[in-house]
Amino acid sequence: MPSTPLNPAGDIPDTGIPGQLAAHMTMTEQHEWHRSYMRRRPVSRRNILRGAAAAAAVAAVGTTPFGKRAYADEAQLAVGGRRVAFGQDAASQLRFAAQLSRRPAGATVYLDHGPTPALGATVEAEVRNLLTQLPTADGGVLATEQFYAHAPVDGLPGRVPHFYRWRTSDGFVGDIRAAAPAMPSARPAVLPFRFTMMGDQGTDQTPALPEGVAPGDYDDKYYKADNDPAAPHASNVLRQIAAARPDFHILAGDIAYADPSGAGKPGQFVAHGARSASGFDKYNPYVWDVYFNAIETSAAQTPWMFATGNHDMEATYGEHGYGGHLARLDFPGNGPAGCPSAYSFTYGNLAVLSLDANDVSYEIRANSGYSGGAQTSWVERTLAAYRADPDIDFIVCFFHHCAYSTTESHASDGGVRDAWVGLFDRYQVDLVLQGHNHVYERTDPLRGGQATKVAGDNSIVYPETDGTVYYTVGGGGRPRYEFQPGSRETFRGDELPDTSVPNSYVWTPGGGKQDEAAPWSRVRFRNYSFLRVDVRPGVFASEMDVVAVDEYGREFDRVLFRRQVRP
Repeated sequence: MPSTPLNPAGDIPDTGIPGQLAAHMTMTEQHEWHRSYMRRRPVSRRNILRGAAAAAAVAAVGTTPFGKRAYADEAQLAVGGRRVAFGQDAASQLRFAAQLSRRPAGATVYLDHGPTPALGATVEAEVRNLLTQLPTADGGVLATEQFYAHAPVDGLPGRVPHFYRWRTSDGFVGDIRAAAPAMPSARPAVLPFRFTMMGDQGTDQTPALPEGVAPGDYDDKYYKADNDPAAPHASNVLRQIAAARPDFHILAGDIAYADPSGAGKPGQFVAHGARSASGFDKYNPYVWDVYFNAIETSAAQTPWMFATGNHDMEATYGEHGYGGHLARLDFPGNGPAGCPSAYSFTYGNLAVLSLDANDVSYEIRANSGYSGGAQTSWVERTLAAYRADPDIDFIVCFFHHCAYSTTESHASDGGVRDAWVGLFDRYQVDLVLQGHNHVYERTDPLRGGQATKVAGDNSIVYPETDGTVYYTVGGGGRPRYEFQPGSRETFRGDELPDTSVPNSYVWTPGGGKQDEAAPWSRVRFRNYSFLRVDVRPGVFASEMDVVAVDEYGREFDRVLFRRQVRP
């Protein structure tokens, strides 16, 4: 076995593989281990359904998409956890998704939709069945099933609200919501718009299943001395995002945290119905039920666009650990083949690329190189096309692992730098938005890894000449990290005269750390936060206000990006 693990302990979901093996296995090897395990321990459908039906007795309001509605087969089929995303053509396509309370069992699921609340059109939904089978400490299997409904709607007018509701053939009728596709990019159609962004979210609530789960096991309130367990940080951030009424929202990976590895609990799976003083620290698919219920307040009417992080590689499913996401989520599908969370879309004069940093990371290498270079080739082609498009002013890339950050836990990833930073420089990417480190940090504008100017709070950046600004926005709800020892926070109202960090590090190809100074670190804020971005297209110049907001709505950092409009 290699001396340096591919996967540092706690940095990928623990799906029941012995830790000494999982540390040195790729995601594909871990999935093959699961398949081999299950071939020796087949599970009958009756046992799977019994596991799912148990939720009926214990589900509590707020912990599932269905409140007190049961997962059980005898209960009425219900639809919850609604969410919307853009399709391949964001200006004309919406993708609607939701979760079903149980197996449809002969019932049909429909999406009624139309340009007014009277609706008028109906599409039959595709139901995707997600089977999860996990080894337990007693040599058995925990088996669950979840069902997700998906309905595409195409041919819509850009930025015009489109109304919808979910309905089933056996009597369920949901309430009516509205969502809008993207603004077209043609100059005469472009108006001001807003988007929001954060990463590393999770949920404040504990799932009801499997039995024996306690508060703090699978929610963001695992207890640390500096983090009040009574404060619902993820809910606070989500509330501020919903109040901002963005035209779309992007999440830079580590979405639901269905495995809270890294919480300091022992890696022990407590079998269904058993109890442990410290709960258990293994993959739990029911966390996704809680998560979709939590974000519905925003995602049911605002398109949410996801990237994948290290905690989103779930080895119990295939497709490099993304099989679960392919059942739950709708990605546009216009990126490189085999990389579901690598895609792009445009909104007005803005181009957005979602990248999968798991493919290039030097720190966490379970999926390192899985695209065979196809993703980076696609990134170059896509950036070149957008930068050559006169209707596109700003380019934003978002992904999980950080090219530039200075936290004690993860700092900077040299794999991201080696793969993509040169491309960001060449094609004048304006913003790079990252997660992974559970803090807020912003760099000065960079070219070739060097700051080109000091960009303090309320500064103006001209990306064509100044370079790319890198944001780490990992304070979506998970308990926060520390910056490097001796490195203080510095933000509006508490700014340091010298913000440089002398003692950070960057991950190297073999999974090691190389010390480096970080004179480019301009703003550091250790509490929960998100970005609010207001784009103002212009005739001669376009502007973009990038504002950092904490969980209580207080602004603590702002930069104005200005770019000349090309004729």
